[in-house]
Amino acid sequence: MSSVLRVERAPIGADEAAVPAAFFIRGKVFEGRDVRHRSRDLGVDFVTPRIDLNELVTPRTEPGPLFDIKLSEILDFLAASGEAMKRDARGYLREAVDRIAATNVLPRSLIEANVRMAAEYLDKARLLEYAQQNLGDVRALDGWVPRTDSTGRRSFTRAFPPRLIHVLPGNSPLVSVQSIAMGAMVKGVNLFKMGSSDPFMAVAILRTMMEVDSEHPLPRSMSAVYWRGGDEAVERALYRPQFFDKIVAWGGGDAINNVVKYLGPGFQLVSFDPKTSISMIGRQAFESDEVLDDVATRAAHDVGLLNQEACVCSRVLFVEGDRGQVDRFCERLQRKLADRNANGGKAPPLPRDLAEEVEALRSMDDDFGVWGVPDGSGLVIRSDEPVDFHPINKTANVVPVRSLEDALKWVNVATQTVGVYPPVRQVELRNGLASGGAQRIVRLGDAGGQSIGAPHDAMYIMHRFVHWIVHEDGAAAGQ
Repeated sequence: MSSVLRVERAPIGADEAAVPAAFFIRGKVFEGRDVRHRSRDLGVDFVTPRIDLNELVTPRTEPGPLFDIKLSEILDFLAASGEAMKRDARGYLREAVDRIAATNVLPRSLIEANVRMAAEYLDKARLLEYAQQNLGDVRALDGWVPRTDSTGRRSFTRAFPPRLIHVLPGNSPLVSVQSIAMGAMVKGVNLFKMGSSDPFMAVAILRTMMEVDSEHPLPRSMSAVYWRGGDEAVERALYRPQFFDKIVAWGGGDAINNVVKYLGPGFQLVSFDPKTSISMIGRQAFESDEVLDDVATRAAHDVGLLNQEACVCSRVLFVEGDRGQVDRFCERLQRKLADRNANGGKAPPLPRDLAEEVEALRSMDDDFGVWGVPDGSGLVIRSDEPVDFHPINKTANVVPVRSLEDALKWVNVATQTVGVYPPVRQVELRNGLASGGAQRIVRLGDAGGQSIGAPHDAMYIMHRFVHWIVHEDGAAAGQ
């Protein structure tokens, strides 16, 4: 950009109550109270510096800071950063927890748990395994990998570093560290647009990395800022192929649709668009009272993860059984959801319109069953087919089916994770689930687990991030 373009907003004035959110831009921290914003979920005000768009762009004539750094060195730095996050000597992460707790619907205990997991995530062996699973041959990150095909034609392939804009979600602080690690391993130039529910975590991680080595090229390849999604003054300037190659977008339908309008030749989308997850529970759950109790515990875990803020959380549970059996399961599931409050905190109450709809269903005894109340402590709704609203805030929709195969008609491309009980039935269901559009099949109770380097949303993420460049020599080997 030839001149500095600043995004102006109304001044803050004398009110100093809003939570401050700093920016991190290419190895430098920027603080200020120039622009007021409001968090999406809780409506809490926070303030940021003004955005200088020129600072956010690395010209294509200038190689990214990590372009020529070996993967092994990047992994060493990430691992050292994980240890620094555990120590948190400067208190950046503690401060971030305090501020996220003010703007995010997650209870403080879950935010703190996410921060601990974020530090554990930066493990060198696991990150290397992740890269190997995603790319097949990690040598392609460090240089040109030779190959001779069956005709004797020689070529060289490289996973070339990209220039990425990451639109981060606000529902899990853990996504910030995952995005930073993957952006670093592909040696990219990375701009992180933080979410309004968490405009703090990414900056706290990057500031901690600066404490490890302020001269290291990794933090200089990263920027983390906030602007309101859909702000054309920012997005029309940045979402251009002369500055960035791809936009990595997490979020709801509005966030994804906002990005799509900027796509074109040379500017691609890697989309983690809205997903929902389900459970499929076979009649084996009713073999004994002890088995039913175990199944309800597993199901409550999958429903209540992050207070149902994540895509992996189960929302609709298809259960084989007669009405009496299914109602027994519903009663047990609601009790288990309520028990989780002691550890995970109560979720917010359902919005008023949904709460009123649930109360209307309660009066329709022949077609629906309702256990619990819509106060965030755990609610179960039994219906003959999935309800027409989105279950949130620890709300489970249980649908009786004659066989689990009958539930396949409700699986589609927005179905992310499917938890199955008993585990032996995963094999009989997986082809039908995949054909319907589901992307991940796990044991019931393991929705929050993760196989290192496994596909996410039906893609290998790092494979999608990089530019696969081929140099074809056009000659047989040895010529």
